[in-house]
Amino acid sequence: MVKASVSQKVDELTERYPALAVCGKDLHEAVEMICESYRGGHKLIACGNGGSASDAEHIVGELMKGFLLPRRLDAAMEQKMREVCPEEADYFLENLQGALPALSLVNQVALNTAFANDQAPDLSFAQQILGMGNPGDVLLAISTSGNSKNVLYALQMAKVKGVKTIALTGRSGGKIYSRRLADVTIRVPDEETYRIQELHLPVYHMLCIAAEEEFFGRESQ
Repeated sequence: MVKASVSQKVDELTERYPALAVCGKDLHEAVEMICESYRGGHKLIACGNGGSASDAEHIVGELMKGFLLPRRLDAAMEQKMREVCPEEADYFLENLQGALPALSLVNQVALNTAFANDQAPDLSFAQQILGMGNPGDVLLAISTSGNSKNVLYALQMAKVKGVKTIALTGRSGGKIYSRRLADVTIRVPDEETYRIQELHLPVYHMLCIAAEEEFFGRESQ
């Protein structure tokens, strides 16, 4: 279970974007999945193509540093810093922030281009999941059509590795939805690519805000 204030983030989203109300159940499940993963000390992995690749990078940026809330380091980390690097500790403590571990599969330029040249371009995401995905992690896979082969293969490899999966798609969900390749598929209610992307942004912003609230908000469980 997550904090009441965390679940409320889904309701706030659908109030601002009423069209997303049809995704309510999946949004709640996605929030629960991400928070459960972080609670267990795991990470979020993101991937997508084109505009969705930029979205994957955006998501990582919001999770790895403060988004809406201050993320002060705890007393144990402060003590460790003062022991290991006493001269820099104050500077570190003033500027470094608590992170929710996340990585994007799209920015591994050397690996992706080498694998595309030497092996198979549409398996580069799957290769990274094979190498870095661990049980308890969450893969957030973005495909407006739901049919992007490299994203489909990443989702399949995630299942092989015991990685939980969330997909962001358009209304139909494509093969991701028809083949039930993701544990949760958030199908935003549109069919035009750019309009799907316009709805994806507030969805993943909410997911990041909800996770931050769970681990850095003030409300107790």
